[in-house]
Amino acid sequence: MKRLTITGGAGFIGSNLCEYFTSKGFEVTCLDNLSTGFLRNIEHLRNVPNFHFIEGDIRDLSTCRKVVENCDVVLHEAALGSVPRSINDPINTNSNNIDGFLNMLVAARDAGVKRFVYAASSSTYGDSKILPKKEHEIGRPLSPYAITKFVNELYANVFSNLYGIETIGLRYFNVFGRRQDPNGAYAAVIPLWVKALMNHQSPFINGDGSYSRDFTYIDNVIQANRLAAFIPSAELKQHLEVYNDSLPPTSPKDSVFNVAYGGNTTLNALFSCLRDNLSRFDAEIAHIEPTYRENRPGDIPHSQASIAKTQSVLGYRPEFDAIRGFGEACEWYWNNL
Repeated sequence: MKRLTITGGAGFIGSNLCEYFTSKGFEVTCLDNLSTGFLRNIEHLRNVPNFHFIEGDIRDLSTCRKVVENCDVVLHEAALGSVPRSINDPINTNSNNIDGFLNMLVAARDAGVKRFVYAASSSTYGDSKILPKKEHEIGRPLSPYAITKFVNELYANVFSNLYGIETIGLRYFNVFGRRQDPNGAYAAVIPLWVKALMNHQSPFINGDGSYSRDFTYIDNVIQANRLAAFIPSAELKQHLEVYNDSLPPTSPKDSVFNVAYGGNTTLNALFSCLRDNLSRFDAEIAHIEPTYRENRPGDIPHSQASIAKTQSVLGYRPEFDAIRGFGEACEWYWNNL
């Protein structure tokens, strides 16, 4: 039996990972300080024998050491997300995302953890205008949040080279799906708009709606984590060497992978799709129109991933395109909000 530690396990992505791996018989230790995660996300797991919840903070090294005891693989999801939040409070973002990340790396190294898989971010691409986004071509960060996620990649690469711990970064692109919180000042766009539509309110679109994103359904993220956690070391090394040989000589050679579908949806198209899906449950929603306002600082116009490296090295095959995912998410919110 593999023993997993999942940090941020009461959050949106973390709770879905806890649910999946617990259901497959893995021994799962979930760590969360409940600052942005919720006990309701893992309540259905609390009496499962192979699930263990520890309330604690990754900024406390002793807690990090405790949760990685006898652990085979760490799935590090804990972070303080949101670009706007990081702009408003860069110190707290830095403390959680860099200090906490380093604590988990040190604890995992000292405990002899075999593999450390962590949530990286598409925000690392910064001001790069190249589309689709390829792992070896990044720009300058546009927010404190983006800086912290890039520093995570640098730390992980150094720890792999110096200490031999296998680190794999998964650059998530606009993940959405069940349990993503629609409340709070920094709620993501999809749950925020779904909540507004269900309440017969007009959602706000930043800009003219032409900005686009590679929206990624949660089940694709679960697949990527499963592959990253358990691909055999020899196979990972071999596939990486083959892929890296195809890159320009000066390109960075690290274990970072895009996790997305490889699609592109404008905000206007997203709004129409969410409205259409929710109108199946409430016909009045079909008449709601969005309200447009100024773009947010730190937002990039377009984001679309190349998933060629993730497919080639990890064997990633995303099953949910954005349209199918929007339908699944709307049905979940309608039944659970």
